[in-house]
Amino acid sequence: MLSFEEAEVALDEIAGALPPAIFDRLNGGYVLTPDIMRDTDGLYILGQYHVRPNGLGRYVTVHYGSIYEVYGHLSPRRFREKLKHVLHHELTHHLESLAGDKSLEIQDNIDKARYLGLLPDR
Repeated sequence: MLSFEEAEVALDEIAGALPPAIFDRLNGGYVLTPDIMRDTDGLYILGQYHVRPNGLGRYVTVHYGSIYEVYGHLSPRRFREKLKHVLHHELTHHLESLAGDKSLEIQDNIDKARYLGLLPDR
């Protein structure tokens, strides 16, 4: 597990390894929050992609508190991998949003429905 401060450094390193073009029009950047977030079904929200209306901003939040609740038992290396996965996932939402695509959003909803037992496993 990484402390919040270590996770901030790791997230910056992970983001720094990506091509700068991925961050085009992500004018609010990304931020690590200490928050523990849950959705209406009580499931942890590890990260979120936000688009403010009228072109006022696009940004990503990564919720350390939620990641810690789910993955706090992992080694620092594995915890960092989870941070990387969350950031990449949210940046994929960003890129798809720019392209007018909702494929990942649809897949997220399908995966959640399967997890909740509302759809059969594949």
